[in-house]
Amino acid sequence: MSTINIAGIIEDSIVDGPGIRVTIFAQGCPRRCEGCHNPQSHAFGTGTDMTVQQLYDAVKHNPLASGITLSGGEPFSQAEGFAELAELLKKDGYEVASYSGYTFEELLAGTDAQKKLLQSLDVLVDGEFVLSKRNLDLRFRGSKNQRILDVPKSLSAQKAIWYDGERWTGK
Repeated sequence: MSTINIAGIIEDSIVDGPGIRVTIFAQGCPRRCEGCHNPQSHAFGTGTDMTVQQLYDAVKHNPLASGITLSGGEPFSQAEGFAELAELLKKDGYEVASYSGYTFEELLAGTDAQKKLLQSLDVLVDGEFVLSKRNLDLRFRGSKNQRILDVPKSLSAQKAIWYDGERWTGK
């Protein structure tokens, strides 16, 4: 099993997606957005190495969690390990979401590992955080340019399709 360098885990998050979720923060981000909520996660290789099995066990340890969210840092910078984890958790019925500074379009044209992780997701919140577009009223997003995407529909259409369910949008 793969090893992933993580910045931290929140075992009962209610701010990184709907419901009670386990949020895993990747260590390392090439984007380094101005005003980033997690600047301590920018440097690569300075977090804690955990195996996919250890992370899987941490998620399974919380009987109330119905989903997981991959955040960062940049999960797609460690796509191989996160794809392995996402596939295991999806088989167990978890909703798998990820934040990324990359757009859906960039990931669709990305590495094989990035595409594999993308295919393992239910929801993607994509796009860099843009400080001048910051909006604290947005649900599960930091700036107006970011999108909440339905990944299976987006992959099927080969273009970004906004998530239209109430769980993520509140509509």
